Amino acid sequence: MTIQQMEYIVALDNYRHFVKAAQSCGVSQSTLSTLLKKLEEELDVVIFDRESYPMKPTEVGKEIIAQARVVLYNINQLKQITLTQRDSVSGTVKLAVISTVASYIVPKLFANLNRLSPEIHPNIIELQTDEIIEKLCRAEIEMAIMATPLNNSNLLEIPLYYERLMAYISPCDPMYDREVIDSADLPSERLWMLKDGHCLRDQVANLCDKKSGHNACFEAGSIDTLINIVDENGGYTVIPELHIALLNDNQQRNIRPLVSPEPVREISLVIRHDYVRERLLNVISSAIRSFIPEHMVDTRLKKFAIRL
Repeated sequence: MTIQQMEYIVALDNYRHFVKAAQSCGVSQSTLSTLLKKLEEELDVVIFDRESYPMKPTEVGKEIIAQARVVLYNINQLKQITLTQRDSVSGTVKLAVISTVASYIVPKLFANLNRLSPEIHPNIIELQTDEIIEKLCRAEIEMAIMATPLNNSNLLEIPLYYERLMAYISPCDPMYDREVIDSADLPSERLWMLKDGHCLRDQVANLCDKKSGHNACFEAGSIDTLINIVDENGGYTVIPELHIALLNDNQQRNIRPLVSPEPVREISLVIRHDYVRERLLNVISSAIRSFIPEHMVDTRLKKFAIRL
């Protein structure tokens, strides 16, 4: 099996179409088909089911393609070692972000990288935690910005900042007149929550009185939706501190601090343990740190560069 053949089967898996895959690899369809056939003969397996539409990998093909992705990732890492020695930071970086961070982080990250490091081309995708972990482990993305800890031995977490969780309360809600809200007093029957798959949902659920039961009939996929629901229907929700800056003046009046305990979440850059692009990692972390309030930034990140 050659590197070229691995690139071809990964491209076929990405596009599920011979012509598009060949175009992405810069070869003719016949060249790609011929090398795929030779690879299948060499391994004595069928990697793709040509009879299905769209074309899809066989069960053994899925395993081969997954391993090919990891091998190609590691080959790229070797190339990056050389680039690092040449003191070069450029090219595309594939990065995933959880949705409860994306609305604040992504626009500013694009702007900062474009201004400070135009040679870096970020390719950013918004995903849920489980999807990000899977893509990191399969080497489909290089790094991620997400809530930690993850307790995954295959991944390395680099804390960026810590943000409080705040209550967003309707003026119609009985808690609205309080200046601060005791976390232990949060009732779940008036709580609007994110749907399953969001790590913030689990943290919020742990704050609330589980005895009363959560009876909201809609669970949202974004913080903005939660806020709009509270504005129209009453009740309350819990949002990250950085999202407050995205609210209008009237909405900011609905924010109340949570205390006893004060809930805080850790947001980190997450990479594979075999990641080598140290300088790029520092460029990304510096770009993020530049717009995070100083009191929230991890103390180690303030003092030291990231070392792999």
